[in-house]
Amino acid sequence: SLSSNYEAQMKSLLRIVRIFCHVFRIGPSSPSNGNDMGYNGNKTPRSQVFKVRKVYDVVRKIDVKEMNFTKHAFINQTSHEQEPLELLWHSLDEWLVLIATELMKNKRDSANITSILLKQKGPDHQDAPPTPSFAAAGTESRKELSSDAGESKPYDVTGKQEACADCQDVISMTANRLSAVIQAFYMCCSCQMPQGMTSPRFIEFVCKHDDVLKCFVNRNPKIIFDHFHFLLECPELMSRFMHIIKAQPFKDRCEWFYEHLHAGQPDSDMVHRPVNENDILLVHRDSIFRSSCEVVSKANCAKLKQGIAVRFHGEEGMGQGVVREWFDILSSEIVNPDYALFTQSADGTTFQPNSNSSVNPDHLNYFRFAGQILGLALNHRQLVNIYFTRSFYKHILGIPVNYQDVASIDPEYAKNLQWILDNDISDLGLELTFSVETDVFGAMEEVPLKPGGASILVTQENKAEYVQLVTELRMTRAIQPQINAFLQGFHMFIPPSLIQLFDEYELELLLSGMPEIDVNDWLKNTEYTSGYERGDQVIQWFWDVVEELTQEERVLLLQFVTGSSRVPHGGFAHIMGGSGLQNFTIAAVPYTANLLPTSSTCINMLKLPEYPSKEILKDRLLVALHCGSYGYTMA
Repeated sequence: SLSSNYEAQMKSLLRIVRIFCHVFRIGPSSPSNGNDMGYNGNKTPRSQVFKVRKVYDVVRKIDVKEMNFTKHAFINQTSHEQEPLELLWHSLDEWLVLIATELMKNKRDSANITSILLKQKGPDHQDAPPTPSFAAAGTESRKELSSDAGESKPYDVTGKQEACADCQDVISMTANRLSAVIQAFYMCCSCQMPQGMTSPRFIEFVCKHDDVLKCFVNRNPKIIFDHFHFLLECPELMSRFMHIIKAQPFKDRCEWFYEHLHAGQPDSDMVHRPVNENDILLVHRDSIFRSSCEVVSKANCAKLKQGIAVRFHGEEGMGQGVVREWFDILSSEIVNPDYALFTQSADGTTFQPNSNSSVNPDHLNYFRFAGQILGLALNHRQLVNIYFTRSFYKHILGIPVNYQDVASIDPEYAKNLQWILDNDISDLGLELTFSVETDVFGAMEEVPLKPGGASILVTQENKAEYVQLVTELRMTRAIQPQINAFLQGFHMFIPPSLIQLFDEYELELLLSGMPEIDVNDWLKNTEYTSGYERGDQVIQWFWDVVEELTQEERVLLLQFVTGSSRVPHGGFAHIMGGSGLQNFTIAAVPYTANLLPTSSTCINMLKLPEYPSKEILKDRLLVALHCGSYGYTMA
């Protein structure tokens, strides 16, 4: 429909489908008479409210004319087997196939236009930039189009360009409408599946129309939060779109995160709700950790999500100031060595779960509580005064660790793993096996990295597997119970589907906030090497650019070079490297076109090419900061 009132129509459609799904769910699943009847005595079998059947057995090869013929033939069918909503799903399928076909034709036409323009310009203009185009649909079912669809003639260039614009207009006009119908289709498929399972029919649907859906999301990523809720609920489908989502600005993703996290909750800024005395968390200052653990474990989770009220025993004060103080004190208590929950990293500024935390009989209960506190803090946008190792943030996000993460707890061991990967170990006689000695309460025990590991030698061919398994042992297996307990508490307030919108660096900023960075202190405690000196023009440009950066971009630069967003107590003079104190260092690199800066985080070194101008330096640096989170090297 081209109706200008389509938003109201889509809302009505989704409201009706929600009612259908509700009726379907509350109907008896196994009535005593053996017939699966619907709600309130309805004589329609519940299984027939929606009929889940495959609309297409094979993706058919069609063009616009064939689609119109097919659509009319389908509408004129009178088969009693046709279910009410199947007509809508069939139409949805046709529209998506039509758009995919147009996208493919548009890409081919754009390529032909570019070729024609290059020919008209002659050989002197061969380096002209190509005309932008949509991503192709790419499925085999759409390759057999009309034979004249791809032909392009010089006099037809204007018409082809207009067709390209028309294709964009069609997508703009239909994307939101079709996305709402896709949401309705997902709701209908889901209500017939057990809780936590995704409908195979819907998974097949997404895979079939993958390219069109990605086109929709690329053009308007917020569609995911408006209509594509299935991506947040289905990790196997979300992985297809994650690169698009993470390419969006951090600020936008934060807004989406909280918008979806608080969906359906009353707005505390608009409605004043008096605090119920029974909902106040009454804690003791002299035993704040244990008393807070006790009251939070007994509190109603749903009410804690809506708001927190804290009162210290024997004090009358309440309000947001008390809540902030409570989070601040608890964040320090969580890493109190008396509880043996966390140990300091090698640089002394971050914390990692203690593999020997079982010396505390309540350690798993306390880890669960620590997860609840961080989840609550994130839910209510309260900052905590605690920083974890990069690997622990990865565990929270479900991101696999790698050997570089070992540097946070044992820099020398990380260097040894790097050396194994970088060198041929065939004739070195290392005699390594797939088992390692590890410290368990002060005693060394041999632990196999995989079954029979003690009898499997490490070779040049399997050394990468060895390094990964060693990493997983030290960074994951050794603390798996602690990680699981922490996540159990954290996920009570923060769904895994939402937190995966961020990477480990962004999660640190969400939990602990944006640190203040003193640029003068930074400049004063920076060293130069490999040809650079303080007075060089490139260095002058660099510090001018740093002055121009936003606070967020300075934090990204600090993370990029040192692996941490924090300046230690005492300033930049106290930054730690892999082998102790190590100043921020800038090293010269010969310039080549489009070369990006790189870093070695173990020695806090920025490898800065000798750029010919300040503008190029700033452009390349910003590209590296926003796109190069994984481009680190080990010294």
